[in-house]
Amino acid sequence: MILVLPDPAHAFDLAGAWATSAGQCGKVFARKGRANQVTFTNFSGIYGGGFIAEADRLRGKFENCKIKSRKDDGKDLNIIVSCASGIMVSNVQFFLKVVDDDTITREFPGVEGMQISYHRCKL
Repeated sequence: MILVLPDPAHAFDLAGAWATSAGQCGKVFARKGRANQVTFTNFSGIYGGGFIAEADRLRGKFENCKIKSRKDDGKDLNIIVSCASGIMVSNVQFFLKVVDDDTITREFPGVEGMQISYHRCKL
């Protein structure tokens, strides 16, 4: 008798730089410093912006968010982060849908049809 079990859902690797337009990655992000760290360009917002995902945080041009919890079934991610921007700290919930390895969509529950697509940048 052979027992076949379904593949368990694998966690999605969110790490990397994500821009709203794949063709604008070089205008949104740059590598700087001795460590060749990915950062935002001076005018990244003009080209749609984006975010940088690391193991325990998400970074925007003006925000630095620590991941407090993450629920991931391989296709849908529900992330709660605590963000600091200058003088204010707030909790933000992200609902992300995985389209493919290099494309995700942020959904806004309660706002029908509102979503933003992000594309992984290869820098």
